[in-house]
Amino acid sequence: MNISQIEENVKSLVKKIDKESFIYDMLLAYGAPKATITRAKNGSKNLSKNENEIVIKKKIFFAHFDKDVDKQFARLSKEPSTQKHDPRFLIVTDYKTVKALDTKLDDKLEFPIEEFTKKFDFFLPLAGIEKKEFKHENPVDVKAAEKLAKLFDLIKKDNPKSDEKSLHSLNVFLTRLLFCYFAEDTNIFQQGLFTDSVGSHTQSDGSDLSEYLEKIFEIMNLEERPKNTPDYLTKFPYVNGGLFAETHPIPKFTKTSRGALLDIGDLNWAEINPDIFGSMIQAVVHPDQRAGLGMHYTSVSNIMKVIEPLFLNELYEEFEKSKKSSTKLRRLLERVSKIKIFDPACGSGNFLIIAYKELRKIEIKILKELNELVMSGIGLSNFFGIELDDFAHEVAVLSLWLAEHQMDVIFKEEFGDLKPSLPLKDGGNIICGNAAQVDWETVCPKTGEIYILGNPPYLGARGQSSGQKKDMKLALFNIKGTNNLDYISIWFKKGAEFIKDIDAKCAFVSTNSISQGVQVSLLWPAILRDGIEIDFCHQSFKWTNNAKGQAGVTCVIIGLRNISKKPKYIFNEGHKIQAKNINAYLLNFKDIYIESRRKGISDLPPINYGSFALDDGKYTLSESEANLLVNEDSRCKAYIRDFVGAKELIQGKKRYCLWFLDDEKGEYRKIKVLNNRVKHVKSWRSNSDREATKRLAETPERFAEIRQPITPYLAFPTVSSERRPYIPVRYYTQDIIASNQVYVVPGAEMFHFGILSSLMHITWVRIVGGQLETRIRYSSAICYNNFPVPEINLKQKEKIEDCVKSIFMIRERFSEKTLSQLYDPDTMPAELFEAHLNLDRAVDEIYSKKPLANEMERLEVLLKLYLEAVGT
Repeated sequence: MNISQIEENVKSLVKKIDKESFIYDMLLAYGAPKATITRAKNGSKNLSKNENEIVIKKKIFFAHFDKDVDKQFARLSKEPSTQKHDPRFLIVTDYKTVKALDTKLDDKLEFPIEEFTKKFDFFLPLAGIEKKEFKHENPVDVKAAEKLAKLFDLIKKDNPKSDEKSLHSLNVFLTRLLFCYFAEDTNIFQQGLFTDSVGSHTQSDGSDLSEYLEKIFEIMNLEERPKNTPDYLTKFPYVNGGLFAETHPIPKFTKTSRGALLDIGDLNWAEINPDIFGSMIQAVVHPDQRAGLGMHYTSVSNIMKVIEPLFLNELYEEFEKSKKSSTKLRRLLERVSKIKIFDPACGSGNFLIIAYKELRKIEIKILKELNELVMSGIGLSNFFGIELDDFAHEVAVLSLWLAEHQMDVIFKEEFGDLKPSLPLKDGGNIICGNAAQVDWETVCPKTGEIYILGNPPYLGARGQSSGQKKDMKLALFNIKGTNNLDYISIWFKKGAEFIKDIDAKCAFVSTNSISQGVQVSLLWPAILRDGIEIDFCHQSFKWTNNAKGQAGVTCVIIGLRNISKKPKYIFNEGHKIQAKNINAYLLNFKDIYIESRRKGISDLPPINYGSFALDDGKYTLSESEANLLVNEDSRCKAYIRDFVGAKELIQGKKRYCLWFLDDEKGEYRKIKVLNNRVKHVKSWRSNSDREATKRLAETPERFAEIRQPITPYLAFPTVSSERRPYIPVRYYTQDIIASNQVYVVPGAEMFHFGILSSLMHITWVRIVGGQLETRIRYSSAICYNNFPVPEINLKQKEKIEDCVKSIFMIRERFSEKTLSQLYDPDTMPAELFEAHLNLDRAVDEIYSKKPLANEMERLEVLLKLYLEAVGT
């Protein structure tokens, strides 16, 4: 849910305040799941026993009173019981006045309840949006993107041609519209010229709008106008031959689409950031095109996470140090004017725009401190980019110009001088090309102070096209295993090579898989060498952005530099720590690369996948399918086994399989319905394109890969939700067949169950394992076989086993619940959570004599133990 949606929800809430449901309606307005509200209403989620209170763990402590709001608020603010469940907000009201406390920021607020809409941003953390992020956001941007997407959909509906040429013409048309909207609200045109002209001079049914717009666009491309040009056209100034030079067909309009076009003009475009173009493109381009071309819109707040530690913070530090010296200030001014910014995956220019604006802002501060009036020395010629998509490339050039105009207006407000806006001047040095193939130095010369940044395409190894795989081999020719690397690896490798031995740094946003699992040992040794080190990083964080849909991605930001004695910083959830070294796992620890290994470094039982059918669906059965087989021929029952994969283990689903391994004489052939299934599998495997699969047709009744334990075994899923505090682990008997969607550990003792179910284990997995989307993806070769377990004595072992027994007993009491329900952080029974805490303490004790306070302390212990085990 984005900011503008929340604002609208709160408006609706205030229009009709229902005292009985106010707090529930408020939570819904901020995106709380309906299931959470239902549980709060029936009492299972509400942790308070008082009728006038609603308490939801880590969310809110809400209380309503008939009077004395100030007194009650002061009392509750101090009471230990208020903080017991760690609420983010304390809210007290008499439905006339609202008093609130943000416990994290120690920020208080009081307002009349009818003014809730004006104060809605105070409670944005309920929707996962921190106020430090919100201050960079502009709800008008979101509204503009959504209105543009609506217009695009309407036009496309009335102009159904979808070939590449028609779509390009439509995109160019939208770009021209955007310029006109911006120009009429920023004094480039007369105020409201474009929207007023369209509204006054065209038919309400839209029938003549195309012809009218064609004339406007044509006249803005003419510096010398014909003498007989009508007055309504002469009001539109000459722009230049770039934006309006090409002739493109104007789409047809209807009454509805004309209305949408005028509706967009009602927005105040002077308040809109030029990076709206990126949001617009993301809103109108088809998702598969967007992913394929890497055209990701990045919000301003997330861009600041890159540019602040990359160069901006250091510039401001230098500014503060130089305030008392005009010589130092002039030196800094000259430095700022010469800085080059290069985005080799620039999309529609988001990073370049924000970097440009921030440099202009600090320039203004320096000039004000000097109390001197000079023209801005920061030119767009210092901004460089590469973009694969032609239209996005054109938008990036235009966006930079609009950003320049906005900053010139601010410059005039400060100093009273403004460069002429029209005709448009040359924009940044942005080329249309494939950054994976282009020599970056041909775009951005290696001279002066350079900062490379951006948000390159997110494409995992399995999601790359054949062309992108060729890019990988070309750019990463000296790295083995490129078929297991993300596409963004190219940018990190080329960035490191570019900045080597020159006055330059680089930083990119990436999915966090780049710093996890097998990719670490494949990629980073080739980058962190020859004098290159990690300058700063933002550890894994999930973001949403202004773009429609707000798709969340778990990301990291990694900055590279030449080896320096300057401080290195790690950022995590608003915290900033100075690091001695930042390794490829983004930890404050020495450089270390955990590689795949076939055997474990600890005394843990061997691990393996479950069995793989490769059966075209003929051997795996739903419950109804299994019943049908038995009804058709009761002899089938002897061949049907329980079959457990990740869903069966976690969600308690029922699934079965046909298992012929014990039928050495082939008695199944006498059962027609089974024999037919085996024949189908034989034929299907025989017709495969893979030779290995064809060979399996020789034994069609067998699973393709059989790894079924002959003793009871532990099982846990290959992929698990990142929300769970622990990996769900469960025992099974050997007669239950395990699929290849679970790992199996035959002969595991209760002690091993305790280790694998511990916080220590999942802490290790979160760092060295990989991810599937945002879920935890377990790797036996990386996670399990490298997991260090110290030697323990009998007393320690028995203590862990006692904790495991307690967990088993509690699970049994909640046997009607699935592991998914038991280990969901929102529904986990308190006694189960407490039992796991006891287990965590017992496991921690075998790793450290002193209590371990947090994840970082556990990691430090684990990594030291790992290095001891592997002898490095």
